[in-house]
Amino acid sequence: MRKKIYFLLVFLFLTGGAIALSAQDAVSTVSVSQENISIADSFWNFVHTMGFANLTWQTIVMLVISFVLIYLAIVKGFEPLLLLPIAFGMFLTNLPGADMFHASLFEGGHVHWSNFSEGFVTGKTGLLDVIYLGVKLGIYPCLIFIGIGAMTDFGPLIANPKSLLLGGAAQLGIFATYIGAVALGFLPNEAGSIGIIGGADGPTAIFLTSKLAPHLLGPIAVAAYSYMALVPVIQPPIMKFLTTEKERKIKMAQLRPVSRTQKILFPIFVTALVSLALPAATSLIGCLMFGNLLKESGVAERLSKTVQNEMMNIVTVFLGTSVGATATAANFLNPQTLKIMFLGVAAFSLGTAGGVMLAKFINLFSKNKINPLIGSAGVSAVPMAARVSQSEGQKADPGNFLLMHAMGPNVAGVIGSAIAAGILLSMLG
Repeated sequence: MRKKIYFLLVFLFLTGGAIALSAQDAVSTVSVSQENISIADSFWNFVHTMGFANLTWQTIVMLVISFVLIYLAIVKGFEPLLLLPIAFGMFLTNLPGADMFHASLFEGGHVHWSNFSEGFVTGKTGLLDVIYLGVKLGIYPCLIFIGIGAMTDFGPLIANPKSLLLGGAAQLGIFATYIGAVALGFLPNEAGSIGIIGGADGPTAIFLTSKLAPHLLGPIAVAAYSYMALVPVIQPPIMKFLTTEKERKIKMAQLRPVSRTQKILFPIFVTALVSLALPAATSLIGCLMFGNLLKESGVAERLSKTVQNEMMNIVTVFLGTSVGATATAANFLNPQTLKIMFLGVAAFSLGTAGGVMLAKFINLFSKNKINPLIGSAGVSAVPMAARVSQSEGQKADPGNFLLMHAMGPNVAGVIGSAIAAGILLSMLG
């Protein structure tokens, strides 16, 4: 039934375009008397402004792609909270004549405020132009990070500091892909934006790309969230290939309790340390840790619940639709997009492998063995990557419980991807 609906929508677009073109031919060929010329002109102008009359094969392809993403979000459940707004934003921006988004207002990576002002007067500034300012100015990703921080428990990381190393190793994919993208002909700023896909952290990818390569924001955002949704598909084969059955059966001791004082001091300490060492990462790290402090302080419960729910939901809608708006035919339908999709999955795979391999390396010198499966959770897709580690561990031994252990590298990966973004921004910004 759903497939029939999608085919019907595409058919209606094609049929409408044919009808509009036929109407154009009819108006242009019929001789009209002098007294009726104004009526004919009015009809011609009406037909000319119809979206059907302005359809091109490029816009049709983009509309079909948006329908596919909507299908994946609704039917398959692929990161629906962000993929659905992104897909609908893509749908809106590619509707001919709607003038929802104008890439020229942000040409060259800058906001052309004079054109904005003129557009408000003439009515040429679209709704998505205004909403996109939150992305371009770096507001939405930071607000998302406040909400993520308020929903994150850093207890497993504090209890097992080795997890921080695993989260750091999983960022291998970012920098390896950066080198690969440069080798494939991308500019350094573009390569940095592509590499951050390997962090499996959508808001970070959007934040960095909006600063370094805004013209690639559409394909990079779609790639980042698509691969995040495909964590249960991409990671298990890599994890099994790099580990033995004996290693997958390793059981880890229960984590020590973490005091409230430690949980309160942790976000303050991390913010100070990272910001002093890498100021470019302060926006993301500071917002992440501020959200976590709201949660762990115990004195701002109302604020904590607000940023976890109402604020996150509102910002997610604005972020998704405005990012989708950048996926125009000119920016999306080119060979670069295919390269970005390929490099994105390579970055994600290398990040997964990096975490697993470092865990195996640590086991060579450690008395208390680490199950290498938890290293794959360092890619930051919280909590899905940790659940995949748990699932693969239980396949090897049904009595093996790795979820809390995997949450350590998982939340460390969030910190690691923000730090990696700060490094790339400092180098290339």
